[in-house]
Amino acid sequence: MAEMFDPPSSFQVVVLSGPSGSGKTTVVERLIHEAPVKLVKCVSATTRPPRTGEIEGDAYYFLSPEDFAARRTRNEFLETAEVFGAGYWYGTLRSEIERARHADGWAFLEIDVQGALRMMEIYPNSLTIFLEPPSLAVCEQRLRSRGTDSEATIVKRLRRVHEELQLADRYRHRVVNDELDHAVGTICQILSDQLRT
Repeated sequence: MAEMFDPPSSFQVVVLSGPSGSGKTTVVERLIHEAPVKLVKCVSATTRPPRTGEIEGDAYYFLSPEDFAARRTRNEFLETAEVFGAGYWYGTLRSEIERARHADGWAFLEIDVQGALRMMEIYPNSLTIFLEPPSLAVCEQRLRSRGTDSEATIVKRLRRVHEELQLADRYRHRVVNDELDHAVGTICQILSDQLRT
């Protein structure tokens, strides 16, 4: 009967977090293609409207506030948060973990620190990685170069960066994104090491 059970490394929940300006989006795109294991990105749900170029089910699941609230009531989310006090909700649907499992991949979540702490409670053996900018100055430069946020929003984001950095030690791994290839390579090595455990 023992052979019917998968070894522990056959399915894994991988959580990547990092403050605004840490370069998460670029790192995630690279990892999806270069990781030594099949990573299935768990798509988050949000109540915010789509931005230009964002595709439903790829960038996010765009839900109405009413639908989001109903799903919360039905306990369909693993974690939810109202981000930056803008009135928009974000969350990870339980069904996304199952989608990754059925796709024979590892569930790959790119979520904020608050959501990651919740995932650590639900999946204590999850592989958690905190991506950090080389400095607050670089983080601020990246935020400003986007040209998408007001000064007030940038100030608020930078305050949150400082708060999130204080929680980095809660993660199993910390990776500084000082150089993209090096950061991606380091995370690929972490994933390889996990395969062998």
